[in-house]
Amino acid sequence: LYFYDHRASELARSLKPSPRGELEITDLNRLYLEEGTLSVELLGRGTAWLDTGTHESLLQASVFIETLENRQGMKICCPEEIAFRMGYIDIESLGRLAHAMGKSTYGAYLNALVEEHTG
Repeated sequence: LYFYDHRASELARSLKPSPRGELEITDLNRLYLEEGTLSVELLGRGTAWLDTGTHESLLQASVFIETLENRQGMKICCPEEIAFRMGYIDIESLGRLAHAMGKSTYGAYLNALVEEHTG
């Protein structure tokens, strides 16, 4: 994941397209690195980095995530669940968020999480 400050758009405008005819995220990162303002977190064991810059790689990433979620029975990067587990929201807030998702599979996942913690 990339998180940028308010200057990212301005810095990106200064970039020239690559031979592929696109602006490259690595060139933006390089600008921050040259300024000494780039902050990097190393990905630990068990973390997967999935480039989704093409239709094919996006499909591959989607299938990978679907496989993990189906086999493990939990969502990958569910912001509501993360907020709950980190103590940023309480079970009542999680319940309201789950309800707002309606009868979707995502909503069902959140509702099951609420049930798991309320009995």
